[in-house]
Amino acid sequence: MAAAAAGGASQAGDAPIRTLRWLGPKADAVAVLTRAPTECLTLPTDRARRLSVEVGRAAFRTPLTLGGQAARAGVTCETCHRSGRTNPDFLFPGVSGAPGTADVTSSLFSTHRGDGIDNPKPIPDLSGPKARLKIPQAPEAHALEPFIHGLVTEEFDGPEPAAAVLQGLADYVRALSPEACPKAASVPVTMAGLMDDAWRALAAAGALMDQGDRPAAAALIRAARARLFLIDERYAGPGLAADRERLRAADRALGQIAEAVANGAPDAGARLSAWRAQSPVLLDALARDEPRSLFNPRRLAAALQRRLPAKAS
Repeated sequence: MAAAAAGGASQAGDAPIRTLRWLGPKADAVAVLTRAPTECLTLPTDRARRLSVEVGRAAFRTPLTLGGQAARAGVTCETCHRSGRTNPDFLFPGVSGAPGTADVTSSLFSTHRGDGIDNPKPIPDLSGPKARLKIPQAPEAHALEPFIHGLVTEEFDGPEPAAAVLQGLADYVRALSPEACPKAASVPVTMAGLMDDAWRALAAAGALMDQGDRPAAAALIRAARARLFLIDERYAGPGLAADRERLRAADRALGQIAEAVANGAPDAGARLSAWRAQSPVLLDALARDEPRSLFNPRRLAAALQRRLPAKAS
């Protein structure tokens, strides 16, 4: 799949789901893995700005944006900022102090900003009041884009982001606000929700291709693959091998399309459109078996219980 799990401790031994590797020991794993905070996002009405926010939203959710050790571990912007908010359960070995904190100058992720000092700070809520955030977000301040650029390339040793991706990340963060928070505090984590994220990323990729921005389009196709990975790891139970093969075949096809886009293949756009047109068949197959997957809280709880260390007698 697009991203491989790596490194870190788990409260559940051989974790079936990567997120467990950075979950605090007192966290309710089933609750965290089956419900997510609601996203406090206002999509602009202007078509160009809306596309930029969608680009940023997809980039926010893939480890390839951060690159380096973070990408190898599967860490994304969303890892610390679930649904663009905060993450009180985040606990990454060597990076966190108390749950919900992170050391942004840790040498584990950065050769540029690592200072050798253990100084984790609380993870901010990006959907909270703008005045509480340390970086001014008003476009005229010209502060958010360079801050995000430094975060990617220096704090995480990541690759130079495509211009549209960097702008999109800034516009996505700007579009988050407490005024946009729905009444419900959380929503279920579902296969359809993750697939919708993938579709949104691919729709934005198609729009970028129409504009001739192939590097950014390829980045978003890879972001869609990262969402397929999160679905794949939940279909780990017995009797779900056919679903996993469908997912992996779809992922391989997207990987080939991403390469075709990056290399300027003339049929890349048609191949992307064909993948999107065929994806409801994949969705239907996965939906039929979702109750038997680890999206089901009861099956997830049972899987986690099987992986808990045996208690000393």
